[in-house]
Amino acid sequence: MVLFRKAFFTFSITRASVFDPIRSSAKHPLITARQKVLAHLKKTRVASAREIARALNMSAPNVRHHLGILVSDGRLEVTSVQQRGGRGRPEKMYSLSQSALGDNLSVLADALLVEADSRLNIESVANRILDASQFTNFPITKRLSLLIEKLDAMHYQARWEAGAEGPRVIFGRCPFAKIIENHPELCKMDAAMLEMSLARPITQAAKAESSAHGLCPFVFRVG
Repeated sequence: MVLFRKAFFTFSITRASVFDPIRSSAKHPLITARQKVLAHLKKTRVASAREIARALNMSAPNVRHHLGILVSDGRLEVTSVQQRGGRGRPEKMYSLSQSALGDNLSVLADALLVEADSRLNIESVANRILDASQFTNFPITKRLSLLIEKLDAMHYQARWEAGAEGPRVIFGRCPFAKIIENHPELCKMDAAMLEMSLARPITQAAKAESSAHGLCPFVFRVG
């Protein structure tokens, strides 16, 4: 009986380790492989798929697969295409993207806003960021479509929708999330951009649901 229990316990442990969903997940090794690729490029600055494959002891097709995904999601970029010793196909050279490397723009923006303080003209800044003259003579639906296009180019992930009380503009994210807590005047700048572009009064209202960090908590109602 003791031997049976011991054998059953051993079988249970082995079975659990074999069928552990974390260990058996196909995603787990993929994430690790991409992290290795990113770590290698952080160290070498620039490398080809062939060089990465050799350094990480991975197959070149596998490395190219991961590189393609990392480029598409913005963590890597192709910096150049080089001829391989004058023979064969040219090689793409990869490096970490500027967004992955990071910058100090939020620190600079914060310092400039603090320095400007009460001298800052929100409407003037809004018009510099989004020139309202390009919306002139368009009907409201065309203005809204063009506005969304311009806002998306500035990473707002915006959309507009019709409502019983008129159109509403909704931002999917706040591109100033890193500094917005100390500078709520930037929300007024957003409202000013919409008002000048659409030539309609804008009412800024809080969303019914709570917003996570990085998401805009407001809905902009177009009058």
